[in-house]
Order: sequence, then C-alpha cells, then structure tokens
Amino acid sequence: MTAKVILNPYAGRWMALKRQDEAEAALHAAGIEYELVTTSSPGHGTELAKQAVLEGFDPIIAAGGDGSISEVVNGIALACLENQSGPTISKKSFPQLGIFPMGSANDLVDNLGLPKDLASAARVIAAGNTRLMDLCQVNGRYFDNNAAIGLEPYITMIQQRMSRLRGVLRYLVATLRGVADNPKWIMQLTWENGTYEGPITLVTVGNNPRTGGLFYVTPHADPFDGLLTFVYGYIAGRTQILQVLPRLMKPGKGNYTEHAAIHEIHSPWLRVHAESPTPMHADGEIQSAAIQDIEFRILPGQLPIIMA
Repeated sequence: MTAKVILNPYAGRWMALKRQDEAEAALHAAGIEYELVTTSSPGHGTELAKQAVLEGFDPIIAAGGDGSISEVVNGIALACLENQSGPTISKKSFPQLGIFPMGSANDLVDNLGLPKDLASAARVIAAGNTRLMDLCQVNGRYFDNNAAIGLEPYITMIQQRMSRLRGVLRYLVATLRGVADNPKWIMQLTWENGTYEGPITLVTVGNNPRTGGLFYVTPHADPFDGLLTFVYGYIAGRTQILQVLPRLMKPGKGNYTEHAAIHEIHSPWLRVHAESPTPMHADGEIQSAAIQDIEFRILPGQLPIIMA
C-alpha cells in the first residue's frame, strides 16, 4: 500500500524542512511508495493523519519530533476510535505507524530503540515489522510518550518561550528556571487501589521512561504492559529539588523515584483534582495552562507501531 508521510517542517527548529530532500531520498532508496504532505500550523498533523486513515493510507509516517508524532497519533486515534466522520472503522483498521526522527529530543524514538538516521529509519519502515503499543489518553487527548501536570508542564511552558537555545540544553535551562520558581499545588489523586491528598510538586504519567531529552521521569514505564506508570511527590524546598534533579537523569539505580518523598505507581487509570489550576502537557505540547480536573487512562495494545 501507499504510505502517507506527514512532515512537520518546523521540527528541530526548521531542520526538518532542510532535511526534506534527505528524507525523500531515504524513502526512495528503501523502495517505499509514498505521498508526502507538510503541516502548516499546530494541529494540522492531526487533521492530515485523520484524513489519511479515512483515505486508506498504510503505513502513516510521522516525520518530525515528539510533538509531530503525537499529532499524527491523535489523528489516527480520532479516525479509528472515535469515528467522528466517515464510515465505521474497527480497531483492526488501525494503520501502521512509522517514524522519521527529525526533532530535537526524539524521546519516543530513543525509548523504543528506533534508528535516528533517516536511511536506517526508512529501511525499518520498509520491513514493516510491527508491535502493538499501548496508547494513553488524558481528558480526551491521546499521547504516546508522556503527559504531566504540575512542575513538568510548568517547565515546558518556560522552555517554549525560549528562542535562543536548542535541544537538551534548552530543556535543562528551563528546568533550572522552573525549580527556582518552586511552584506547588494541593491535589487529590485516585487510582486503582490507591489515593493521595495533599501538597504536590509534580504528577507525571509515562508510557515510556524518558522525556525532555534526558529525564527519566517514569523510569519503569513499559509501553507494552497495558498500564500507565505515574510518579507523584512533594519536595518542599528549592535546595532539595536541586539535589534530586540529577537523579532524574539516571535510568536505573539511583533514579529520583528512590527518594522517600517520590512514589511510582502502575495503574490502568488515574484521576486528579487540583485545588488551584495547574498547567498540563501531553507529549511536550501544552494542552491547558490552567486546569483542575484531569483523568488519565490506558488503551492497551492499541497502536501498531513499526519497530526495528
């Protein structure tokens, strides 16, 4: 079948646009028949992916960064699960999702062990070996890698306002600025077999371990286990947060989840009420600057993703 390639030219601070010829050369070399379209505005990738599903394209290839992939995933899910227009589409009609990594952090690619160079990525897509990956949802928005409320999206809002820095350095500087502000919330959390009520620094929900280029915020998340992995905790002072911060960059032993004030939970769902509004992001994109009621859930084995 013909693949639909959805390229976000802005990904990687316009590097994706500069690499479009390289991407198309890789597709040709791998023998992939395709049609390529480019996004023109936030949310356009979702519209294009939804249309591609309804027109029968398979696979659908997201060419860009984590935000670009997330938009494509949302378009696929809207077409296949919510059926907002067109004929009824069953779960079996999910197209394969291929990834061309052209972003700054490429968290999902690294989490799944996919190649970063485009020629290798094209060969993986051409081979067409898929695995059914869990899909996550927060308040109607789908996400494939990570979502959060509290400090993490607060930091995301800071880094999105930064223009001079790129890549991992931008995330790191934004994190230091966010910690310096030291925001906090009072929240009520409810999940399968558990509850918490009290002060909160962060609540982060992962389908995969890593986000932001180098932060293992949910280090034991597995995108194929049928469960959300979420971390919540409260650390009162800036100094204590700064002491814990380096431990977010450890994927294994010594990770911040070993701190007494931090808790990592596995559950199929999580409901949160914040007494004062909190920002929320999904896959690095701010979904709300001020929200109080949030529900996360898992859709096990929903997305056929092309794997190496």
